[in-house]
Amino acid sequence: MALSKDEKAKIIKDFAKSKNDTGSAEVQIAILTKEINDLTEHLKVHIHDFHSRRGLLKKVGQRKNLLKYLAKKDIQSYREVIKKLGLRK
Repeated sequence: MALSKDEKAKIIKDFAKSKNDTGSAEVQIAILTKEINDLTEHLKVHIHDFHSRRGLLKKVGQRKNLLKYLAKKDIQSYREVIKKLGLRK
């Protein structure tokens, strides 16, 4: 269920602001979105997996807070991330 190093590296490369950027809000949001999508697919098959459901809800809350922070800090970057990840349809 966890992201492989290759998947994570690709996400970091796509969303990083600079070469050594691994922890900016944009990168964290992209990684959380991938994990949320994976957990959602897992829960479609394993309906009664309540431990994973709790993890999913925690990740969704964390992403929500990061998005709120990014919207306050840099609205243009927020809009780009939303568009790239296909959030807020």
